[in-house]
Amino acid sequence: MQSMADVRIPVTLSTASVYPRRAAFAFEVAAELGYDGVEVMVWSDEATQEPAALRRLEDEHGVPVRSIHAPTLLVSQRVWGRSPGDKLRRSVDVAHEVGASTVVVHPPFRWQYKYARQFQDLVHELNVSGDVTIAVENMYPWRPRSKGDRELKAYLPGWDPADHDYDAVTLDLSHAAVAQQDGIALVEEFAGRLRHVHLADGTASARDEHLVPGRGDMACDKVLEELSRRDFAGDVVVEISTRKARTAHERHADLEAALLFARAHLAPEPLPYQPPPPDHHHRPADAW
Repeated sequence: MQSMADVRIPVTLSTASVYPRRAAFAFEVAAELGYDGVEVMVWSDEATQEPAALRRLEDEHGVPVRSIHAPTLLVSQRVWGRSPGDKLRRSVDVAHEVGASTVVVHPPFRWQYKYARQFQDLVHELNVSGDVTIAVENMYPWRPRSKGDRELKAYLPGWDPADHDYDAVTLDLSHAAVAQQDGIALVEEFAGRLRHVHLADGTASARDEHLVPGRGDMACDKVLEELSRRDFAGDVVVEISTRKARTAHERHADLEAALLFARAHLAPEPLPYQPPPPDHHHRPADAW
């Protein structure tokens, strides 16, 4: 039988997966469980903002930073100032300094109209001027929570990269679940532009759930197997929500289950692995 260790596609851990724990804990867990690297979500944790701190964590745990997530979340609006374009450029600089090959960025919010007008040109400029890939992430419509609410047009030029001519794309399967999109169809749609994948499950809820893969409706196993079949050359990044874990054991179990799931279904000959039921029984909160 094919070994789970015999995998061609790197599986890395997003520091967002251990929130509210800090980045240092993500490096520790990634090393302990055998992840191939870390994606650093830049936010208020100072270690995520400083290349020197990240290099120390790399050296201490023997785990490389393979990608940087630019601080484009609502909760990170004040990180590195208020200019979204400057934040993206600085993210690229950090990626260069720590040896990461990819920067993930969300499309602009609608109220960032000046940045939105420049966004596609800026992304293209940064992609052609260096060896770091800027991969724009798929988002989702902010759906009404009741019949009387109107859908909020939250993003400019839009939430779906399929509608725009970006050089490279990040596919987030939890976001696709909120948007009620099919993961396999998006792999086909993005084709050669697909450079990066955020692995998490969802249930077509209006919540961005970021469940352990295999615990939702997104057929994450089939998506991973399709990536392997296509000889996908990017990283698969586990980006699940563990912030409601009541114990360290629960968090550890979810992170391990996500890694085993990814390794099993990315193997050249997929292995039959389904994550066990969660130890915790809370309702997931909105993630990111």
